[in-house]
Amino acid sequence: MRPLKEMPESARKAIRFVLTDIDDTLTSEGRLRADAYQAMERLQGHGLKVIPITGRPAGWCDQIARMWPVDGVVGENGAFFYLYDTQGRRMIRRYCKTDVERAEDRQKLATLRKTILQAVPGAAISADQPFREADLAVDFCEDVPPLPKEDILAIKRIFEEAGAHAKISSIHVNGWFGDYDKLSMTEILFREQFGLELADIREQVVFSGDSPNDAPMFGYFPHSVGVANVLDFRDELEAAPTWITTGRGGSGFAELADFLIGS
Repeated sequence: MRPLKEMPESARKAIRFVLTDIDDTLTSEGRLRADAYQAMERLQGHGLKVIPITGRPAGWCDQIARMWPVDGVVGENGAFFYLYDTQGRRMIRRYCKTDVERAEDRQKLATLRKTILQAVPGAAISADQPFREADLAVDFCEDVPPLPKEDILAIKRIFEEAGAHAKISSIHVNGWFGDYDKLSMTEILFREQFGLELADIREQVVFSGDSPNDAPMFGYFPHSVGVANVLDFRDELEAAPTWITTGRGGSGFAELADFLIGS
């Protein structure tokens, strides 16, 4: 990981798309502060497309797509993308799996929910679970006292032993059934909405994130950026970002926006 300010000028000027995680990347201590929100607005104002790529639920993503200064959002770790067509006044919703498949998955996740809560005292189901379409989010520090690392890994292991995929974020362990992740749904979004193959334009994309579930994105984009708190997970990253900000959370994202805009 090298300091963001060392990114070559030619690379900085080539960036057209800013993809970003939300929790502890746009937010700071659980809050979306003015500097990060304004950074998204300023990026859009300079002609860059801004797309959050998050583990947060469908209900939140509907609001984000409608009301934030963004050009779409990938949610629940790649289960779908939402994009609000302002001219047509309609929400475009694209899921990886069908309604029937998601309903079947929710039944299996309900069983896992009971298993995890019995096996790992102190774990809780995320408060945003009622707004989810495709995954189960287990809270290990957002609204509960922080769990030890071995308990977090135990939650992940229970998901995987049941045949589910599981990713650890800075606040949750997210588990789901299906071969998709943040990167695969981002590829679909670019292909279907922008007419672009992500593989052809990787040098034009920045992805910013902070935790192990961002590793597929860190590894794919040459100009991936970690906000400073990614160092908290240095030993747990399957792939590390190329660049790193000096600021943590939303302050780091604002720093990235300033750098890209050239201010």
